[in-house]
Amino acid sequence: MPFTESHPTITRISSSYSSFSSKEQIIADYILENPKKIIHSTISQIAEDLDIAEATVFRFCKRIGYKGYQAMKIALASEIVTPIENIHEAISVHDDESTVAEKVFRSNIRTLEQTKQIIDQPSFKKAVDAFLAAERIEFYGSGGSGTIANDAHHKFLRIGMKTLYYSDTHLQIMSASQLTPNDLVVIFSHSGASKDSIEVAELVKSTGATVIGITNLAKSPLSQVSDIVLFTASTETEYRSEALASRIAQLSIVDALFVNVSMRRQDEVKDALHKMRNAIAVKRI
Repeated sequence: MPFTESHPTITRISSSYSSFSSKEQIIADYILENPKKIIHSTISQIAEDLDIAEATVFRFCKRIGYKGYQAMKIALASEIVTPIENIHEAISVHDDESTVAEKVFRSNIRTLEQTKQIIDQPSFKKAVDAFLAAERIEFYGSGGSGTIANDAHHKFLRIGMKTLYYSDTHLQIMSASQLTPNDLVVIFSHSGASKDSIEVAELVKSTGATVIGITNLAKSPLSQVSDIVLFTASTETEYRSEALASRIAQLSIVDALFVNVSMRRQDEVKDALHKMRNAIAVKRI
């Protein structure tokens, strides 16, 4: 994807990670894990640490939208020294309720903006097509991710699609074992490193079914095993974890998928909504 000056270095790397070559992923991992070390190192030192040619490091910097290593290092340094979250939402114990609320809203807005920037359009289109082609769709998520999976199940069930939702890892495994190549599983995992999520993703793949992973970290095991990956972007603050901030981004990705799928199935959606509204009308007083 094309980058602009507004894209942070870490965001550029995370959003492109799955398309990197093996050597580029080695460089990406090094930067993601050692950002502070990078700003004090020369290109020669990085190349020596990784046993990679300086030209490879230079090309990597060009690949993520910089003129060269020095330009990337300067940008990264500015992001580390004056991180955006410290300017806009460093919550203090002295803040009143209104100020805290404002900072939380700003955090959510920034999370959505950053996630919108890193959405890979070809991957998103593949995800929409996978939903439309699937005979059965299952949503898996444990812990906090389970609430997002349940929301997705609720949305797509309303428009007549055959969906299931499981938060219990044993039920996920049991259901996944019965899948066919015509089915789709969407796995929500903020870290993308949950052992249970990886195990069930691998089981789903073995059945021939398609796996969509929705996660925050581009280099996570889930992103490597999924057929299609959609990334969220969120940052951690003192009173608010990354996982908490990422929920709104995950929900927005679900909404975007839902609207796209609904638009492509307009006749089926109208019929399903009509049936659903008639069925639940008896519940109203």
